[in-house]
Amino acid sequence: MIDPRQSLDFERPLVELENKIEELKRLAGGELLAAEIRLLERRAQRAREEIFAALTPWQKVLLSRHPLRPYAMDYVSRMCSEFIELHGDRAFRDDEAIVAGLARLRAWDNQSILLLAHQKGRGTKEAVRRNFGMPRPEGYRKARRLMDLAARFRLPIVALIDTPGAFPGIDAEERGQAEAIAKNLEVMAGLPVPIVAAVIGEGGSGGALAIGVCDRLLMLEFSVYSVISPEGCASILWKDQGKVDQAAAQMKMTAEDLKSLGVVDEVLREPPGGAHHSYDEAAMIVGDAVARHLRELSVLPQEGLLDGRYAKYRALGRFEEPRS
Repeated sequence: MIDPRQSLDFERPLVELENKIEELKRLAGGELLAAEIRLLERRAQRAREEIFAALTPWQKVLLSRHPLRPYAMDYVSRMCSEFIELHGDRAFRDDEAIVAGLARLRAWDNQSILLLAHQKGRGTKEAVRRNFGMPRPEGYRKARRLMDLAARFRLPIVALIDTPGAFPGIDAEERGQAEAIAKNLEVMAGLPVPIVAAVIGEGGSGGALAIGVCDRLLMLEFSVYSVISPEGCASILWKDQGKVDQAAAQMKMTAEDLKSLGVVDEVLREPPGGAHHSYDEAAMIVGDAVARHLRELSVLPQEGLLDGRYAKYRALGRFEEPRS
């Protein structure tokens, strides 16, 4: 059962109905309440279809930040038969906002991979330790160190993206946040191994792109990917936080919008009601898709892989002739 206090306003009636169904199933003896339960299940199904077929871009942003949404380590524990976390950038310290290490991908016959991920953390104590999923420069340098390791041992790379953005604090700027991100973009562009990235929640600005330069970009349907948050955009353009819904729509930051623009290679359908309703199903969907794309990329020669990556990013963007 989901606590209605942890649900979003637009999904709360559905959550209350689903909780009532679960309660009746526990109380029912035999087929005593079966007819009523079936009626409520049909009603819940209709409500779910109506709600999630008409979500606004801003509501999808809220879903991408849902407090119960699975985080990276929830996926890792289900997608991988083995995971060995590696720590530190060998220059300053370990950054726990980025989790990285060697793993075996279940859906690809336990193939060895390098896994990179943003981790937000659950509960106040862990969220603070993970810096709410906002990496500092040492996190990106750790990722770069391990990407070089993956290139040396010819290991495919999988990145799970879920961050509001890189940490903008003074300490991060003093240690070269912009340089760390830029260096990762340069390194990832030329890595001689397949790279598949999946946006599982928020994909915020350079903080996401620093582990997101890839051959194939996947997005869960209720995730978002953008250069700035809707709140930041509304503040800059209109000086009005009340226009976040308008900003979210104008920014084309949802999975479907980005797929239509050619930024995203595949949109992954989430379990009914969103990924937070079934961690196991969400992990299976992401794991199967990642394995499928890695199989396709693994047969390409190194030159073909790099040429394809170059062409992918050169093709981004649309141009229109100015009107006279």
